[in-house]
Amino acid sequence: QVQLVESGGGLVQAGGSLRLSCAASQTIFSFYVMGWYRQAPGKQREMVATITSGGSTDYADIVKGRFTISRDSAKNTVYLRMNSLKPEDTAVYYCAARRTSSDHWGQGTQVTVSS
Repeated sequence: QVQLVESGGGLVQAGGSLRLSCAASQTIFSFYVMGWYRQAPGKQREMVATITSGGSTDYADIVKGRFTISRDSAKNTVYLRMNSLKPEDTAVYYCAARRTSSDHWGQGTQVTVSS
């Protein structure tokens, strides 16, 4: 069973930066698309950024140029670097490992951006 543990969330002022980490319990990057998703109160969960087994990345339009997804295969860890944060980035951020046959999700980490 794949386990994902997020960390790095917190309270930051608008314009600030945070780096989220997602540690996987086993080597999975070759088999899954890794991604970050977020859910704000009263809203649906949305994709923020993904990275494929081949290293291709994709971003939601609203975070392009501000957020960067990366991974360290030796540490089984995926990162989300978030710069120029805005109050509308406030949400619970989830890490996910996804493929056709199965999905695995972390417990989420809260990011709050104050104005």
